[in-house]
Amino acid sequence: MTDMTIRKAKGTWVVRAGGAVLGESSDALELTEGDLPPVIYFPRTDVGMAFLDASDKTSYVPNKGDKQFFSIVTKSTTLEDAAWSYDDPKPAVADIAGYLAFYSDGVAVEKL
Repeated sequence: MTDMTIRKAKGTWVVRAGGAVLGESSDALELTEGDLPPVIYFPRTDVGMAFLDASDKTSYVPNKGDKQFFSIVTKSTTLEDAAWSYDDPKPAVADIAGYLAFYSDGVAVEKL
């Protein structure tokens, strides 16, 4: 099992796609897992959910639980399955419940 750590991400974070700001948060979480790059998770309350459409795609991640995907819809494009969330994650990562993370392809997640 890979060692995972969740901590409050320092500072304010922003997520952008298709020229639009999708969200900004000073309450983001940073999940580190083994040697993988850290992943920033945004509270759903800090993301413009009007930009996201729930996808039919799901997957199961053994150490986290069921992963639900979202497509990002902007004026210029739709980024299929570009965000994900765990609604009912495993106890070890319970802090990320109700948070969203984003793939970097076509999406920018940056610290302000």
